[in-house]
Amino acid sequence: MDRGSSEIVLIAGNSHPDLAQKIASLLGVRVGNCSVYHSSNRETVVDIGESVRGRDVYIIQTGSKDINNSIMELLIMTYACKTSSARNIVGVIPYLPYSKQSKMRKRGCIVSKLLATMMSKAGLTHIITMDLHQKEIQGFFNFPVDNLRASPFLLQYIQESIPDYRNAVIVARNPGSAKKATSYAERLRLGIAVIHGEQKESESDEVDGRNSPPVVPSSRTMDVGLDLMPGQPCKNDCDGSRMVVPAAKEKPPINVVGDVGGRIAIMVDDLIDDVESFVAAAELLKERGAYKIYVLATHGILSSEAPRLIEDSAIDEVVVTNSIPHEVQKMQCHKIKTVDISILLAEAIRRIHNKESMSYLFRNVTLED
Repeated sequence: MDRGSSEIVLIAGNSHPDLAQKIASLLGVRVGNCSVYHSSNRETVVDIGESVRGRDVYIIQTGSKDINNSIMELLIMTYACKTSSARNIVGVIPYLPYSKQSKMRKRGCIVSKLLATMMSKAGLTHIITMDLHQKEIQGFFNFPVDNLRASPFLLQYIQESIPDYRNAVIVARNPGSAKKATSYAERLRLGIAVIHGEQKESESDEVDGRNSPPVVPSSRTMDVGLDLMPGQPCKNDCDGSRMVVPAAKEKPPINVVGDVGGRIAIMVDDLIDDVESFVAAAELLKERGAYKIYVLATHGILSSEAPRLIEDSAIDEVVVTNSIPHEVQKMQCHKIKTVDISILLAEAIRRIHNKESMSYLFRNVTLED
């Protein structure tokens, strides 16, 4: 480190000790003495074995399989540093937990906003993360958030490890990921294809009042046209006095927009967890003539039966970064490959600690990545 290394303390929870060791080695420091364990009643206990008073503390903790324990470890470590008078407390969280729950749902809540509030209250002053599921999550925090991008490492993997990648086409698994696919394709000078009509999870059919019988209008109530059938045009030229019931959506059959025949298909996404949709997309691409299929994602959660499904699928290779530990999944599936991004996190820590600009880490990176 350029400034005195005695001013920085690097500590880690139990979520990804291997990544913490790699970052510490690149920075030329050691992982601080911090014990994180569970008592007999499963409460999380943190014991920091060295002074952090007046020092900059960097806590390396990512969202792992045991995600709720990882969150509690992070919060308790942060609060322990705060009450021990640390100068700055920076959370290095490559995969931010609950980032998929960043939109309002029926009778639900925006969980990532709750998590941001908890982190702020615990004492974090800065966060380094990577490829947020939605970029708008940065606005949930009342302190700086550096959202790094793994795309340069994945692009390098394509150029160096995929033979004849010039004969490839970048595939968006659904229309929502078309911008990311376009960003990759433009830098590789390749074409794109989009899978349209993919089946999504349907909402539960619980009783919520939507199908309740219409209220019988009285002489004092406004006639709002509740007797209309779905899709039926309203009467009286729709002057605002009647309710229009929209027609139900009918999803088109799944199809590939673009030519993948005789090409290498490369699907890109920010994370891969439940792989059923990727497997279905791979089968469709195989039917359309793609002779090799790759899946590239930043975060490889790969939960439940994902390794077995990938092993038995038409997917030839799944490439993810080591933002989340997945050694067990790799032992179950030989198709999973790992790209190391520890150097990017280490450089971000070094630049923040030395008060240097972070713009170097975002060169040639677009918002769509």
